[in-house]
Amino acid sequence: MSGSQRVALVTGASRGIGRAIAQVLGQGGLAVAVNFRQDAAQAQAVVEAIRAAGGEAEAFQADVGDPAQAEELVRRVAEHFGSLQVLINNAGITRDNLMLRMKREEWDDVLATDLSGAFHCTRAALRGMVRQRYGRIVNITSVAGITGNVGQANYSAAKAGLIGMTRALAREVGSRGITVNAVAPGLVETDLSRTVSERAGEALLQQIPLGRVGRPEEIAEAVWYLVQADYVTGQVLVVDGGLAMQ
Repeated sequence: MSGSQRVALVTGASRGIGRAIAQVLGQGGLAVAVNFRQDAAQAQAVVEAIRAAGGEAEAFQADVGDPAQAEELVRRVAEHFGSLQVLINNAGITRDNLMLRMKREEWDDVLATDLSGAFHCTRAALRGMVRQRYGRIVNITSVAGITGNVGQANYSAAKAGLIGMTRALAREVGSRGITVNAVAPGLVETDLSRTVSERAGEALLQQIPLGRVGRPEEIAEAVWYLVQADYVTGQVLVVDGGLAMQ
C-alpha cells in the first residue's frame, strides 16, 4: 500500500450491498478490508474481484456483534494496512416477526449486529481517526428506520438507532475532520431482501414511484459520494426510488 492510499473497512462485505460497496471503494483507489462473519469463500471472491481490477484488498473474519471481535477486527485492519480512514458499517441481519410473536432472541440478535455492531466498530476506529484528524464513517441504515415496517420492529428500531447515532456522532467529531453520514436504502435486490420482495410482490412495487427495486451498485455509488464529500456530515441519504417520500 502506498503511503498516501486511504484504507476502508466494510463490514458484512461478502455479498449484496456490502460487496458492491467494497468493489466501488476498491475501484476508487482505496485499499479495502472485506469483513465477513461466516462465508470465507464469498469474501475471498470479493477480494479477488477487487485485485483483478487493479485494487488492493484483504478479507477479515469477525462477528461485529461481539464487542471483542469488533475491536480486534479494527486493530487487525489498521495493523495490516498501516492505518484506517474509512469505515462503512454495513453488517446487518433480519429476524422478522410480528411484535406479539417476536422472541427475545430475535430482538437481541438484530440489535446486536445491526446497531451495536456499528457502535463497537465505530468506537474502535475513532481512536485512529481522531489522531489523524481525518475520517469518513458511513452507516448503512434503511427506509425501515424512517417509516417503520410491519414485522420488523427489531430491524426498524436498529436502523432508526443508526440514524440517531449518525447525527449525534457527527456533532461530536466534526471538529476533528471526521464526517459521519448514513445511507438509507429502500428495497434492493439482495439475498437479505429477496424474501421480502417475493412476499410483497407487485403491491410493494406499486408504492415505488420509479417502479423497480434498486441495485446494490446504486447504494454503493451513494456511499462513494459520502466518502469523497468534505462538507457533508450528519446526513441521511435516502436511496429508495421514492418509496419513503414524505
